[in-house]
Amino acid sequence: MIKLNNKDKHMKIIVNFLIVLIFFGISYQTSACTVAVVSGKYTKDGRPLLWKNRDTNAINNQIMFFNDGKYNFMGLVNSKDINGKSVWIGQNSVGFAIMNSASYNLNIGDDTKLSGLEGRIIKEALATCKTIEDFEKYLESLPKPTRLEANFGVIDANGGAALYELNNNGYVKFDANDPKVAPFGYIIRGNYSFMGSYGEESSGYIRYNTVNEQFYNAMSTNSFDAQFIIQDVTRGLKNSLTKTELYRDFGDTPENTPTYTFFHDFIPRKSTSSACVIQGVKKGENPAYTTLWSVVGFPLTSITVPTWVKGENSFPEILKRNEDLEDSPICNAALTLKSEMFNIRWGKWAAKYYVNINALVNADNTGIKQKIEPYENKIFTETNKKLDEWRSGSMKKSDIKAYYDKLNADLLKMYSVEFNMELK
Repeated sequence: MIKLNNKDKHMKIIVNFLIVLIFFGISYQTSACTVAVVSGKYTKDGRPLLWKNRDTNAINNQIMFFNDGKYNFMGLVNSKDINGKSVWIGQNSVGFAIMNSASYNLNIGDDTKLSGLEGRIIKEALATCKTIEDFEKYLESLPKPTRLEANFGVIDANGGAALYELNNNGYVKFDANDPKVAPFGYIIRGNYSFMGSYGEESSGYIRYNTVNEQFYNAMSTNSFDAQFIIQDVTRGLKNSLTKTELYRDFGDTPENTPTYTFFHDFIPRKSTSSACVIQGVKKGENPAYTTLWSVVGFPLTSITVPTWVKGENSFPEILKRNEDLEDSPICNAALTLKSEMFNIRWGKWAAKYYVNINALVNADNTGIKQKIEPYENKIFTETNKKLDEWRSGSMKKSDIKAYYDKLNADLLKMYSVEFNMELK
């Protein structure tokens, strides 16, 4: 469905908000994200999923909670963004969730300067939208040209799941619940849009194909859930073009045997700053159960932590900005471990494109990923059990806080025991 007209001009607050931001010249930040929207009709538990692998030069990330809008919300924020002016994926108290990926092929031939307001759009939508229909009205209210070129993925508590390709003149909607649009229930995007031109100006085609292969297999085997996306896709080291599979090709090398290989066009890249999956709710369920599964920091060396808006600002301290570090402790730790993988000093290109895969996985099962995964499996198991208990009973803030405290303590212990790191 194509909507290019500018309706609901009475939404002056939103329009004025955007005009002010544009007037002050927010800088445009390029990125190379891989994202997807998955209909609940095709997932393992019947709940929709929203996924973003975030690639950006802003590699220091944190989680923040906000209570200054119509709805409370939380999401992924740059650690340097102390006041949380922009959010890059998030969810709110009524089950609405949103993320984005940059697109580079929607405004071809249009010289209008882009604003880089995607993070502001996400934050404003989280503060004001309850449904995907609300988000459509929001998009229609934007002044034209929008000065935007992006894909926005959205889910809501009514079962809505859609992706919007937004250009200077309007948007095109792709409904993940429509079998004519998404025959297998998912919509994937790299850094291009289906309604744009195809060529050198855009990127992410290889990543798209890699994800599509994995998603199709998951859909056909009924294994589509947040854990699959994070562990098999977000951290997947397959390349659909070259047929390379780094875990397979190098996983049998003994530990402490530096083994370098070319590292490019996998789903995780050296520029991947974080990854998040938002697990929505079934229609009629309490939207408070909407879960943000966050891998804050370089995904190959970080660990998944769940959070809920109802828990407000009591979520684990390890995810929050630490003033001494000027970063969240979990992100700081992930970047420290990442440096063990990218440690060549022979010029900027070697450091960028070659990875010591032996530091991540090896035959002795002592690689960074191999140490983290058992703890992460336990987090998924315990959290899913906790969610089942809450869904069949009640979800109290005190229970959430107690679980957060346990998660934080367990994670501090893991970093100490496995990596001899004392996190602040």
